[in-house]
Amino acid sequence: MIKLFRYLKPHWLFVILAPLLMVIEVCMDLMQPQLMASIIDDGVMKGNLALVQSTGLKMLLIAFIGLLGGVGCTIFASYASVYFAADLRDDLFKRVQSFAFKQIDRFSGGQLVTRLTNDVTQLQHFIEMLLKIFVRTPMLIIGSIVMVIVISPKLALILTVSIPLLFIAIYCLIRFAFPLFSKVQAKLDAVNNVLQENLRGIRLVKAFVRADFEREKFGKRNTDYTDFAVKSFRIMALNMPIMMLIMNVTIVAVLWFGAGQAWAGDLPVGDLVAFINYVTQVLFSVLMASNLLMAVSRARASADRVNEVLAIKPEENNNGAQRLHHVEGHVEFRNVSFAYENSQANVLKSINFEAKPGKTVAILGAAGAGKSSLVHLIPGLYAPTEGVVMLDGKNVLELPFEDLRKHIGLVLQQTILFSGTIYENISFGKPDATQEEVEAAAVAAQAHEFIRKMPNGYETVLGQRGVNLSGGQKQRIAIARALLLRPKILILDDSTSAVDVKTEAAIQQALKTDWSNSTCIIIAQRISSVVDADFIIVLEDGEIVAQGKHEQLLASSSIYQEIYQSQQRKEEVING
Repeated sequence: MIKLFRYLKPHWLFVILAPLLMVIEVCMDLMQPQLMASIIDDGVMKGNLALVQSTGLKMLLIAFIGLLGGVGCTIFASYASVYFAADLRDDLFKRVQSFAFKQIDRFSGGQLVTRLTNDVTQLQHFIEMLLKIFVRTPMLIIGSIVMVIVISPKLALILTVSIPLLFIAIYCLIRFAFPLFSKVQAKLDAVNNVLQENLRGIRLVKAFVRADFEREKFGKRNTDYTDFAVKSFRIMALNMPIMMLIMNVTIVAVLWFGAGQAWAGDLPVGDLVAFINYVTQVLFSVLMASNLLMAVSRARASADRVNEVLAIKPEENNNGAQRLHHVEGHVEFRNVSFAYENSQANVLKSINFEAKPGKTVAILGAAGAGKSSLVHLIPGLYAPTEGVVMLDGKNVLELPFEDLRKHIGLVLQQTILFSGTIYENISFGKPDATQEEVEAAAVAAQAHEFIRKMPNGYETVLGQRGVNLSGGQKQRIAIARALLLRPKILILDDSTSAVDVKTEAAIQQALKTDWSNSTCIIIAQRISSVVDADFIIVLEDGEIVAQGKHEQLLASSSIYQEIYQSQQRKEEVING
């Protein structure tokens, strides 16, 4: 948790002012019981009204000064904690943005959301409490103990029993509570995961009438989280009753023995009242210390989870590598094998092929054959476990990723659009694009016509993830987004699966006409989509089992023939 204190450095002034103002409040609080004793012993007991009035005014003034100190401390502690949380959240978001794909795979969306929100909020509350209580508690304890010893050393012996009891109780509570706090946050991750999945697939849930199932699944996660939360807070709830019990027993003991001293004339009544006030301040300070330590337990659990994200090294950008100035688009796989992290089985095995500039390479294969994994290696989103992926004769992992990816237009298998206008979504990779450039890309992607017919054209605002568009429309906007970059390498990962054959043919024709200099790598399910490709690769279980042109594969590859015949039969059934 100490590692995170560096986020307080930019706000050092608030961090200093808050405790200093708290010192003022504590000093004022320590003066009050002595003044009260003076009123009772020298004013009330002796009938000196003038002293009562003057001392009372002093107490009011001291109370007002203490109020100013307390309010100032709260304000500056709040500023420091809020800015601390904002900077930490900003760094966490930046770190997540810098993750390589293999690092993204380590966390679910719900885990990252919880860490950027709930965990950071826990730390914010802890910092605020720390700046207010860290100074107040030890000062009040030390100051009050000194005063009770000065007033009556004999009565002060009572604290030698009560204070150790308080600390033993605090230690036991924290020891049992801390492991639970970590589990509570993990259970909250699970709740967020289910919630995110449900919200993303709410239309599918309704279409398949699975609302009851989803409610039951969410209910289990929510109940699991609730049970752990109740268990941890039940332990925390014991804190106050135990503290109050020890505190009340201590005060009773003080009154019991103090009354005897007062009757014997060894202790003035005013001093006895002051003694009780100081003892109360000591015990309340220990109680505040217990609350702070409980907050430390919760904050430590959150800090561990936050540090886990911050500890992940960002994707190395190879800034020292030679920058790319002229890219031909010659892609070559040399004996490439690949396995995902924490997986022993290779997804790709000894892949060898090349895609020359201006040529179209198509990749066919069943689901899970490794098609998407293969194309993710080209922009360096993953690193091969064996072999190298080359671009114009250079290892892509040794190139500056930012430069490399500017020359690659990637349309992912899962179409992702952002809330905002259609124009903003198409120009996502090139924010300074002109209207003419955006429209040209949309025309090539066969999206211009349906965009033009929308209420506000290119300024039509899309809902989250493009919910107000059909699947085919989303795919065409995603293709336009990639084409706008005028990439030297265009990768279409099954990106026309929701588009009809006629529209797909028009898109392919536009690519041949206006993007003829680009190397095009297409993943497709339909053979009709790749008939005109310059080179076709057939993948099965991560291995290339056939490659060549359409006619060659029909003549020589039994697997390709089987795929072709099965699709032909389907078309015949559909057509009548």
